Amino acid sequence: MGKMENIGAIAEASTNEFLTFTLGEEEYGIDILRVKEIRGYDAVTRIANSPAFIKGVINLRGTIVPIVDLRIKFNLGNVTYDQLTVVIILNVANRVMGVVVDSVSDVLTLTAAQMKPAPEFGGAMDTQYITGLGSVDDRMLILVDIEKLMTGAEMALVETAAA
Repeated sequence: MGKMENIGAIAEASTNEFLTFTLGEEEYGIDILRVKEIRGYDAVTRIANSPAFIKGVINLRGTIVPIVDLRIKFNLGNVTYDQLTVVIILNVANRVMGVVVDSVSDVLTLTAAQMKPAPEFGGAMDTQYITGLGSVDDRMLILVDIEKLMTGAEMALVETAAA
């Protein structure tokens, strides 16, 4: 029942616009209202003793922004940085954070009918951050609650670093 309520919450949101991006073979969508800007990957300043998925911080026009590599966070194998690697700068929980993704696709508007509850994936993937699946033509999007993901318990270090 809880997953259906999630979809209801998505459907009732003021917008159903999602920025879509790729991680490995999969395509993901996050609420466009959380997205501040999209930029190429720059060198980051490492933070000692941080988890592998926290690449470090960048100075974005005077704001220190922690950068999380979602490819490492989601255990997507070999992570390479090239000219296509993208950082999505987000406004989450009144903080500015960045996430590294393989590429950004486009912005899609999904109707309630195009959004389905996320299936149970078993133990292979942490589904607590997945609000549902979106289907557009022949594309399947994994809809991620980016705020929940970025403010989860294991991200406590990000909050310390950003403070």
